[in-house]
Amino acid sequence: MVFMPGTEAREWRLAAGLPAVAAAVVYGWAHWCFAGPDSPPTAVAWAGAVLLLVAACAGYVVAVGGSGGVFGGLLLAMGLLLTVAAADQAAARPESATCVVRGVDSSFQPSLGDGAPPAKTVYRLALDCPGGYPDELKDDQAVAESGQEVRVAYDPRRRVSPALAGTVSPWRAVVWAALLLALSTVIAGRRGAPERERQPQDRRRPR
Repeated sequence: MVFMPGTEAREWRLAAGLPAVAAAVVYGWAHWCFAGPDSPPTAVAWAGAVLLLVAACAGYVVAVGGSGGVFGGLLLAMGLLLTVAAADQAAARPESATCVVRGVDSSFQPSLGDGAPPAKTVYRLALDCPGGYPDELKDDQAVAESGQEVRVAYDPRRRVSPALAGTVSPWRAVVWAALLLALSTVIAGRRGAPERERQPQDRRRPR
């Protein structure tokens, strides 16, 4: 017979299900902010995303507890950030423009540890575009050199970042987000393992 007190069982289910629920809520919020017909101002959009992320991670840490809660909460935070990135990359960029690259800068972003996305170099291209927007493009590759032309897709409402035309895909962010969220779910699931496996002790009647 398997034994688990009712309260602890509910807490375990809450902790184990929280990553999936949080990802769905964060993605819904981000999709509305990036692609909705009546999107909120940028400051409100980011404030709402930060609030959802902090609330989800705090709830996870409290529900799971211990070092597992902290590590799993970190994985959850990274997974939710990648969920926002996936919503950003999935959003429509209906306009495009041919721009001239004024200059190229690069910065190195290290990995945050095991289970996190690998280290990468981010390239920032300063642009001269008709009408003055977009004025920069960020990419994981050096797609052009100074003086060359690039075709850039963008949202005229400026809700999402510009991207090289024909290259935007959310699948890389989706895969990494799913992996990190799955790991945080596994950690939450292990929290309840000792209780689920504990067998009830035989009760002896007093003589």
